[in-house]
Amino acid sequence: MRSSCGSPSRLWQRGLPAALALAALVLTPVPATAASPAPDGHCANLARVGVPGAEYQQTACMEELTTAGTVASGHTDPADWAGLTPKNLTVPSGVPGIQIDGYFPDTSTTNTNHGWNHDAQFVIRLPDDWNGGLVVAGTPGNREQYANDRAISDWVLSRGYAYAATDKGNTGAAFYRDGKTPGDAIAEWNDRLTQLTRAARATVTRHYGRVPSRTLVTGMSNGGYLVRWQLENHPELYDGGVDWEGTLWRSDGPTLLNFLPKALRDFPVYAAGGEDAPQARQAMHAAGFPAGSEFLWPYHYRVYWDLTQRIYREELDPGFDGATEAGTPYCPAGTPQCDTDYDYAARPDSVRKAVQKIALTGRIGKPLITLQGTLDVLLPISQDSDVYARMVREAGRGGLYRYYRIEGGTHTDALFDMFPDRLRPLTPCYRAAFTALDGWLTTGRRPPASHSVPLPVGADATTLLDDCSLDGPGKGRLPSAS
Repeated sequence: MRSSCGSPSRLWQRGLPAALALAALVLTPVPATAASPAPDGHCANLARVGVPGAEYQQTACMEELTTAGTVASGHTDPADWAGLTPKNLTVPSGVPGIQIDGYFPDTSTTNTNHGWNHDAQFVIRLPDDWNGGLVVAGTPGNREQYANDRAISDWVLSRGYAYAATDKGNTGAAFYRDGKTPGDAIAEWNDRLTQLTRAARATVTRHYGRVPSRTLVTGMSNGGYLVRWQLENHPELYDGGVDWEGTLWRSDGPTLLNFLPKALRDFPVYAAGGEDAPQARQAMHAAGFPAGSEFLWPYHYRVYWDLTQRIYREELDPGFDGATEAGTPYCPAGTPQCDTDYDYAARPDSVRKAVQKIALTGRIGKPLITLQGTLDVLLPISQDSDVYARMVREAGRGGLYRYYRIEGGTHTDALFDMFPDRLRPLTPCYRAAFTALDGWLTTGRRPPASHSVPLPVGADATTLLDDCSLDGPGKGRLPSAS
C-alpha cells in the first residue's frame, strides 16, 4: 500500500498560485526574534525587516553571512550542500549583515531544518555593504534551502548581492508524496520560487529603502530547471539568470525518464565484461552517455541513476508500479513493474500530460546563460542543455541566450576531488558566467558567443579551482546549439 506519510498538500485544492500572488502584496504580522543593531550601523534597519506572506520568520544580526561563519553559528546546514563543491574551494568571508530564516504557509512537512518540520522554508541574507542587486535561487536535487550556500550564496554575497533561497516546497527522496495529482510536487517548485522572488524583492526594498537595481535567478540541476522556467513564465520578475546544468522536462522527451532506464539495463552488462560488454557500451553511448565518461559510470550507477529514475517516475507516473511506492531498487530487467524496463514512449497519454505541467518551451523573456559539463552522466549534455539551446533558438530567443559547454565538467563538483586528473570543477565556470551576465546587464557588454570551453592542457588542480575563462570561440560550433 502507498504510505500515508506526508499527506497530499491542500494548497493545490485552495489555489496556490493565487495565494502566492496575494501573499506578495500583504506584509503579514509574523512571530520573530531579532537582535539589536550595533551602534556603528551594522545591521541597520533591523526592525524594518519583514518577509511578506511568511507564516514564521526569525532574524539575526550576523558578523558573517558566508559559510566561513554560518557553519559555526548554526545559520546553515552543511548536510544540505555536502558533495556539491570541491573540498578545497575558496570560501569568501568578511560579509556582515542580516539573515532571515522562516517559512511560508504549507501543509507538507518534509523539511526538518530548525526542528520546524515544515516545508516552504526560506533563507534571505542582507549584507551591510549592498551593491543594489538581489540573487534568488531554488535548490538542486531534493535538498533544503541551504544547499547553494557554498556554491552560490558565499560568492554572490561577497560581491555585495542580497541573496534568497527556497527549499521549493518539498524535500527528500519521498518528495513525490506532496501534491494532489502527478506532477504537482515539481510544479510547486516553480510557484515557490516565484513566491520567494516577490517576497524577497519586497523585503530588500523595505530594508534598504529602494528597489533592487537588478534581480537575478540562478541554480544548479533542478535549480537550473527553475531558472529556465522562471525566465519563460515570469520574465517580469527578473533581469536575467544563470542556469547551471538545469534538468530538461519536455512532454515528448528527452527527459531523464528516457535515458536512465537504458543506463540501468546496459551498465550492468558492460560492467560484467564478456562478449556482450562492447555492445552494452555502445548502447550507453547511444543513450547519451558520452564516450570517455566510462570511469564515472560505476559511481552514478550506485548513487544516482536508480534512485533518480524511481522517485521521478513515481512523481510523474505513479501507476507504473501499482501499489508499490517508487519501485524496487536495482531490480534486474524482466522483473515485473521494474524501472529498469521503463519505456516512457509506451506509457499512457496521462503521463505526458503530467510532464507537460512542468515542461519547458525555450521561450525565455530575459537574458540567460546556460553552462553544463560535457562529462555529465546524470543528465547527459546531448539529452539536456544541447536540446534546450536548440529550443531557445527555435523559439526565436537566441539573442537573449548564451550557452557554454564546459569540457571535462561533470554534474557534481565533489567528483573533481576523486578524479582531479580527468575532470574540471564547474564552480569557477559558473562564477565566470555570473560575472558575464552581470556585465551584460549593467554595462551592456555582451558575453562571448556560445561555444565549447576547452579543458586547459596541463592545468593543475589548483589552477582549475580558481580559474575558468569563457573568452574565445572555443573549439568550434556547438551541436545544434550555436
